[in-house]
Order: sequence, then C-alpha cells, then structure tokens
Amino acid sequence: MTVAKSSLDISANFDSGNIEVLDISNPLQALLAIRPDTRSQHFQWFHFKASGLHVGQEHWFRLNNASKSSYNKAWDGYQAVASYDHVNWFRVPTIFEGDCLRFSLETTATHAWFAYFEPYSRGRHDWLIEQALTKAGTELLATGKSVEGRDIPLLRKGTGAEGRRKVWIIAQQHPGEHMAEWFMEGVIERLEQHDDPVLLKLLASADLYLVPNMNPDGAFHGHLRTNAMGQDLNRAWQSASQELSPEVLFVQQQMEQYGVDLFLDIHGDEEIPYVFTAGCEGNPGYTPRIEKLEEHFRSHLKHQTKDFQTRHGYTRDLPGKANMTLACNAVGEKFDCLSLTLEMPFKDNNDAPNALTGWSGKRSKQLGKDVLVTVADVVGSLR
Repeated sequence: MTVAKSSLDISANFDSGNIEVLDISNPLQALLAIRPDTRSQHFQWFHFKASGLHVGQEHWFRLNNASKSSYNKAWDGYQAVASYDHVNWFRVPTIFEGDCLRFSLETTATHAWFAYFEPYSRGRHDWLIEQALTKAGTELLATGKSVEGRDIPLLRKGTGAEGRRKVWIIAQQHPGEHMAEWFMEGVIERLEQHDDPVLLKLLASADLYLVPNMNPDGAFHGHLRTNAMGQDLNRAWQSASQELSPEVLFVQQQMEQYGVDLFLDIHGDEEIPYVFTAGCEGNPGYTPRIEKLEEHFRSHLKHQTKDFQTRHGYTRDLPGKANMTLACNAVGEKFDCLSLTLEMPFKDNNDAPNALTGWSGKRSKQLGKDVLVTVADVVGSLR
C-alpha cells in the first residue's frame, strides 16, 4: 500500500511534554528520543502528541535512547499508554529490543497522545486544590514556592487543636510519578464524603496534612526525577536549601511547626509490578514500637485491598544503614514516628492485572481511598 508523504507531526510543547524528534520521514515508523531532565542525566518519562496519523494503519514509535534511561531494566514487561482524548488512557503493544523501546497503535483517529503513564496535569492539580477547599473541607494552611515560583499548597483537614494526631501525606517528589497525585485525588475525593464513618473516626482524633504535588516544576517540564535545579528531592532531606530544593525546605519547616505522628510519601516504581511500602528498618532510631506500627499498617492494608501486598518490594536496609537523605527515613528519625514510602507500579499490579489499562490513575485514586481506612485503623496506636 502506498502511503502519502509524511503528514506526521510530533509535539511535546505542553504541560509534562517530553520528546525529541529524530526522524519522522516515514509516518508509520517515527524515530524519537526522550529528553533528559534539566540539569540532570535522568530520563524515562515521555509524553507527546502525534498528529496527522493515517486512520486504520499501524503506526510504530521508536524511542531510540531507551536503553540508556535511568531505569533501563524497567522496560521489560512495560507497555506504553495512549489516548485519543487526553482523558481515557489505555495500554498499547510495546516491545523492548535491548537498545530501543517500540510501541504501536492501529489508529482510529488522526491524532493521539502517548505517555509513560497517565499524566496528571497542572490544570487538574489546580482543580483538585479547588475541590479540596470547597468540597472536602480542607484549609490552605500554607503555600510554598518551587524554584520557578509555582505554588506548593499545604492543605489541612482538621482543627489543629492540641493533642490531635498529625498525619502527613506528600506526593510526587519525583515528577514523573504521576500516579502519586492521582492517589492524592482519591484521598481528597474521599474527604468530600462528610458522613463517611471511617473518616469520622479518623478525624475525631487526627488532622491530615496534605501536599498533593511536591515538584510542580519537574512535572511541568516532563522530568522523571528532579526539580528545575536538577535536584532529586527525595535525596535532599538532609541538605534542603532555598536555592536548590525549596520544595523540601518548605515542607520541613511546616513539619517543624506542626509536628508529625504518621508520614506517608507517595511514589511510583518503574521496575516492580506491585504496590508495596518501604519503611525505616535501617534508621538508627528504629525501635520495636515502630516495627509493630509498620506491621499493623501493612497487615491492615493488605486485607483492605487486593492491590497491596508484602511479598515484593525493595531489599530491606540493614540496621543503622538507612539512606537518611530520603524523606521517609529523615522524617521517621526526626519525629520518632511511623513513616513509610508507598510505591505504585508504572506497569501493572501482577496480583490483579488489568489488560486494558495496567496500573492507572483510577486505580491510584482507589488506593488513596483505601489507605485512609488503614490510617484510621492505625491512628489510635501511633503514640
């Protein structure tokens, strides 16, 4: 079949866009590359729009530098996501060939978007903050500023009265991990249910401190790992500065002011196709009390949802060998509290696979709602 001269256009000049065009002279075989984070060698996140597609034909997109990406072992078993409307995303056939990643779409429209994971836009973030303030009953407690001056809202649900437990949930320190803000949307959506007995129990004794997006600059620029200064925020918790990592410094200052009794840091993992948590077992101040709280949290969440498990995850740290630059370890040590990193997959949850979507924004939201049930169960044992 003869194909007309290339009408294909590839663009990424939008919120969280990331792609470099190498050669699109053959519209059915686009040769592309992922652009590294600003001031950093990290790359893995991609997000672009393809226009001028030939309806009914199979289009292949090749990411030429995939084997050099930050987590190049993560491409095995991975499927890219695509959407015709930038709202409903689905997985597409994807092959890692050892050096490049190829994915295809037999198109039903003349344009489509492709991404590493279902993106969470800055526009939706602004809408989410509005929902949190007008429907979920949170207050805007403070607003930090990113390196480039974007707002980092800190929301509080609760009175802040003396003696109440302080539960902190932050998300998307790593900007490519968009499932983290989808998770926060689930948390905030559940907070809109004012007659929810689980929430009533939780909010009777605890206040929630929420930071839905820690790294708005990185997210906007289509970064995988770093902020606008090339800083990995989740390696900055012992050295945060106004110049290089104001996003972390802001949250540390607010934690210092209000205190922390439980801390959850929400992330996505490129390689492991499961939902899991990492704790503070390597901290110098790790105690049987904290160990018991970690076990309580994991055991409850495992029974709460089929999307959480404890068999797969990171290798446990040896006693006293934790990397204290991570938020989870730094906060857990400083406040002697239950402190966990929660990881969701970029791929799928192999315990409950969904062939159409893999892990998704919707599933991330549901996990956020489920985690609140576990927080409500554990809150009475925190101190």
